[in-house]
Amino acid sequence: MPGKYYEEFTEGETIVHEKRRTISESDNQRFCDLTMNQQPLHLDAEFAAGTQFGERLVNGLYTLSLAVGLTIPDTTDGTIVANLSYDAVEHPAPVVHGDTIRAETTVLNTRLTSDEERGVVTMQVDAYKQDDTLVCTFERTALVQRAGE
Repeated sequence: MPGKYYEEFTEGETIVHEKRRTISESDNQRFCDLTMNQQPLHLDAEFAAGTQFGERLVNGLYTLSLAVGLTIPDTTDGTIVANLSYDAVEHPAPVVHGDTIRAETTVLNTRLTSDEERGVVTMQVDAYKQDDTLVCTFERTALVQRAGE
């Protein structure tokens, strides 16, 4: 399904995204390697065992990125001009290897640009793991095409 044009977003609507993803140890390792994040809590099982969590945690930026990716097909795939911001990012609970992440998007605000050629859409994205624990929440603001543009 292609993304939505500006006119197709409705303030207050919630989109429950069907796609989910189980995070593997390899996913976390590769993300840390690509971003040069060598935090031992993400990579060192011995170190992590001695923390309050007792095991390695998935990099929070990977969780955020995955949540964005899960939402794209139903929101801005093919209709985005640019991501303008990610705000109010919170990680209320940890994610570990083997957790399955799903996402929901709620449209908070829509407005036309000053030239009325595009629209600005602000969405709240909530990511949950398999037991419905909220693991990441944030606002994403995107500049999107209008229908027929």
